[in-house]
Amino acid sequence: MSHALFSSLRITRARLVDGTGTAPVTDAVIDIDDEGTIAYAGPAATAPPAPARARTVDAAGRTVLPGFIDTHVHLAVESPRQMVRRHESDPTLETFRTAERLRITLEAGITTARDLGGLPAGYRDAVAAGLTVGPRLHTAVRILSHTGGHADFRSECGFDPSAGVGEIADTPDEVRVAVRRLLRSGADVIKVCATGGMSSPYDQPDDEGLTVEEIRTVVDEVARHGGRPVAAHAQGTAGIVNAIRGGVSSVEHGYGLTAQARELAGEQGTFVVPTLSTVFDGIDRSTMEPFHYEKKVRWSGITRENIAAAIADGVRIAMGTDAAMVPHGRNLRELSHLVSLGMTPARAIEAGTRHAAELLGLSAQIGTLETGKHGDLVMCEGDPLADISVLSDPARIVLVAQRGAVRKDTLGLAGTAPAADGAPSEGAAG
Repeated sequence: MSHALFSSLRITRARLVDGTGTAPVTDAVIDIDDEGTIAYAGPAATAPPAPARARTVDAAGRTVLPGFIDTHVHLAVESPRQMVRRHESDPTLETFRTAERLRITLEAGITTARDLGGLPAGYRDAVAAGLTVGPRLHTAVRILSHTGGHADFRSECGFDPSAGVGEIADTPDEVRVAVRRLLRSGADVIKVCATGGMSSPYDQPDDEGLTVEEIRTVVDEVARHGGRPVAAHAQGTAGIVNAIRGGVSSVEHGYGLTAQARELAGEQGTFVVPTLSTVFDGIDRSTMEPFHYEKKVRWSGITRENIAAAIADGVRIAMGTDAAMVPHGRNLRELSHLVSLGMTPARAIEAGTRHAAELLGLSAQIGTLETGKHGDLVMCEGDPLADISVLSDPARIVLVAQRGAVRKDTLGLAGTAPAADGAPSEGAAG
């Protein structure tokens, strides 16, 4: 395995699934130049000569896809229980454990991730500076909630076992100031709670969170500071509708996405991030608080019906897993869940690449393997267009590269690394 940056990279004899929705190329070449930019991705018959000093990787018929994007993770914690018991963890140990979670997420094929609560902006900057390996990161830092809402874990005496995951505000004016605090902390995205939730102790998924006026205030305040996506934790129907009417970029979870809500999302162009993994894989009594377990069991059937209908209706969907609520490093199981509810494998791959990049505002840089974009890619055994589950097993992801830098190479396809100065330096915007 190598984490070095090389002058250029050429991949030959690949089955290319470029993320654009076009038919795969069965004998493809991908060239990445010494700036980490894709110079060519297409049929071998029309490929240019190999770049000077290029490292060549023979894919031998394996499939090459864009690096995947998980738009909903919680990398600062390991499990649902730890989310509400962060005070029990040693901060230094948790720093190293978080670095390990970053690594295994990257090696699962996730080259970019959006953390929606709990991860300080310093981790984003550490990855960008090459101080540790991991997905390119966007982070919400903390979660904006009202008192007693989804991100308020404080007990009656004022003790906060979550160690400050929540940013609490209860009026439009307080919400505006809270957004400013989050921006000061380096937030790339503002995460708001439009409903109660599964993991919160004081509410239910059907409970409403921030009001429409408060959500509109968040959107307005973000726009006044250069713009950021606004992601709404929204599970029950009323809160989902409030979030969409308030102008959010994405509805996270969306379990109560009724026909009315689906129509409204379509009219507004709102993304839905269904996080099916946390419903279908994330029900484990041994790692969950009892109230959390009971809620998950009750909502799993509702989710299946509504998200299947959203897929059939053509609602814009981006891939997100809620990792931490489910094990880290198995992110691409989410694609199999999307397919199980009616997506084609090709559409599921687009949800985890092109559409996810659009949601993050990074579609000019990542999300498809096209000339001029960053050389983020994964290579897997098998054909995910025939069997999407091949991506679910990290062992079948045999090579991962970010901007041409090989981060995972389990088969030694890239050979022995020459000396290099380290990872490319890139800001949060990629």
